[in-house]
Amino acid sequence: ASGEVVAVVGPNGAGKSTLVRLLSGQLRPDEGTVRIGAELVSGPGRYVPVHRRRVALLEQRPLLFEHLDVAANVAFGPLARGVARRDAFVRAAAELEAVGCSHLARRRPWEISGGEAQRIALGRALATDPEVVLLDEPLAALDVSVAPAIRTLLRERLREEPRTTILVTHDLVDALTLADTLVVMAAGRVTASGPLADLVARPTDPFLADLVGVNLVRGV
Repeated sequence: ASGEVVAVVGPNGAGKSTLVRLLSGQLRPDEGTVRIGAELVSGPGRYVPVHRRRVALLEQRPLLFEHLDVAANVAFGPLARGVARRDAFVRAAAELEAVGCSHLARRRPWEISGGEAQRIALGRALATDPEVVLLDEPLAALDVSVAPAIRTLLRERLREEPRTTILVTHDLVDALTLADTLVVMAAGRVTASGPLADLVARPTDPFLADLVGVNLVRGV
C-alpha cells in the first residue's frame, strides 16, 4: 500500500534480489506484470526503463561517484531529472542536513567513512522524491557499531516522509525496526505474508521460525 514498508526475507536464492530488480527495471519479466501504483511499468508490450521509473535503490555498497564531491553526488538525481542546477544543490544541502552529513559536502567519497557514505547514499536516493524506495540489505556491509545509527536514521526518514518501501534483509532487527508488513520468499514464491507482528509471533514458515529463533512443530 502507499507509504507502507514491506520487509522481504528468505534463504539465499529465494528470489529477493530478483524481485528488487524487477521493480527497479533492471530485469524484465518473462511473464506477468509489474505495477507501481496504478502505472503498468512492465508487462506484455510495455516496459518503462530504469531512468523513467520513480524508484530509488539503496544497496549494501553506497556506490557514490568517485569523481564528484558529496554535494554533487546528492544533486546528481535531481539534475538528471531536469531540475535547475541551483535548485538541485539546494535540495542536496537539505538532504545532507537531514542525514547529518552537511559538513562533508565538499569531500570526495574516498575521504569519508563507510557509515558516512551510506548516510549520503540515503540522502541521494531520497533527493529524487521517489514513489518507491528499494532497500537491498543496506546495512549488511556496515560495522555493528555503525549499523544501529543508520537503522535509526532510516526509520526516522521513512516515518517523516512516508514512502512505499521494499526492504530486503537477513536481519530480523531491520525488519522489526523498519517494517509494517512481512513477506517470506522461498524458491521464487511467496510462502507467507501479513502483518509483521503476527507472523513473528506465530511463524508458519520454517525459515521464518529459524529467523525468529523458535521451534516449529507441526501436528494434529
